Amino acid sequence: MSTTSHWGITPRQSIEAECLRRGPAAVVAGCLRLITEDDGGDPGMILVLGGPAGRHFIGGPPRDDRYWLRVWGLRGLLWNWDDRAVPAVRTALADEAWRVREMAAKVAARHLVGDALPELAGLAADPTPRVRAAAARAIRLLTDAGA
Repeated sequence: MSTTSHWGITPRQSIEAECLRRGPAAVVAGCLRLITEDDGGDPGMILVLGGPAGRHFIGGPPRDDRYWLRVWGLRGLLWNWDDRAVPAVRTALADEAWRVREMAAKVAARHLVGDALPELAGLAADPTPRVRAAAARAIRLLTDAGA
């Protein structure tokens, strides 16, 4: 089931279209930059991944909710994966922002990132129920797949 987002297309459609424009490797590189750097990265990539909300992160005064850039970078990896993203996903599982941890667990589950099992196991005691649930699902999928 595919639902259209508030910007007229789904995040998956936006990412797939950007892969056609830039190439999958360049999109992964842009996602990794958003996850690992705090400079905001490429404004075009921010808009592709964040939709209209991304405009708030381009220019303007500094924001205290920059974790959204990491969430969006990880969301990009849901739909365009490369194994070179494994270290960033593992690091994101320990992020201070719960939304980042939750999205990293979803990415680990979708792409069967077995190397992330230690970090996922640590999230069993996460204070945020959504993070615990995403981690438990990822562990179950990874274990079932023998990853």
